[in-house]
Amino acid sequence: MNGSALVYTAVAASANIIGAAAVVSRSQWSVRALENMVALSAGFMISVALLDLTPDAIRLHGESAAIVILIGYLLVHLTQHTLAPHFHFGEEVHHVSKMVSFSALAGLILHTFVDGVAIASGFGVSHALGILVFFAILLHKLPEGLAISSLFLASGESRRAALAASGALAVSSLLGALLTLEVPLLGQYGLPLAAGVTLYVGASNLVPEFQGKSGWRLPISFFLGCAIYYLARRLVGA
Repeated sequence: MNGSALVYTAVAASANIIGAAAVVSRSQWSVRALENMVALSAGFMISVALLDLTPDAIRLHGESAAIVILIGYLLVHLTQHTLAPHFHFGEEVHHVSKMVSFSALAGLILHTFVDGVAIASGFGVSHALGILVFFAILLHKLPEGLAISSLFLASGESRRAALAASGALAVSSLLGALLTLEVPLLGQYGLPLAAGVTLYVGASNLVPEFQGKSGWRLPISFFLGCAIYYLARRLVGA
């Protein structure tokens, strides 16, 4: 299980770098495709948080799990929307200050660290849950890489610095998985912490990115993400 958790975390983390490379190399991403990915991953992440991570955390830790879930939720809000209020998923097209870009990086490092914790904690419960958590995290890694690299470029940093920022996110995910496997306390409470962070990213980060836009395309993608997760967990026997 330990080897699987690290391998899957590495694959997910690589999407951070791929997203950044697309921005740095000036590759053009379809706005519609990116919006659909964000909406679908929001449904997928909210589903994994509510259907599996939260129930399993409460089953293992009882009422104390709820406190850790809340702490995870609040930590992401503090780092991504209090210390770095300009942050959003997707490519940044306006000029921002260096403080905003580095604040966003600090917030995302915490977030991606818990991504690794979530994958490792999922595999700690079962291989099936680990796979599901992996896909939930993989889906939002690409927009995450786009976001941090474009923020760095918009603040006047070099392409190398923008790519390095995405590399820091990838390393942070790997570190989260590794420490979850090696540090007993983090391994013990990694599941509820991951539940709080995953719920925040899905409901408070990703949903606001598309909920104000008109039409049925994005709501359908969101509901499809929920449905795909439900069907996937039935197929893998989670």
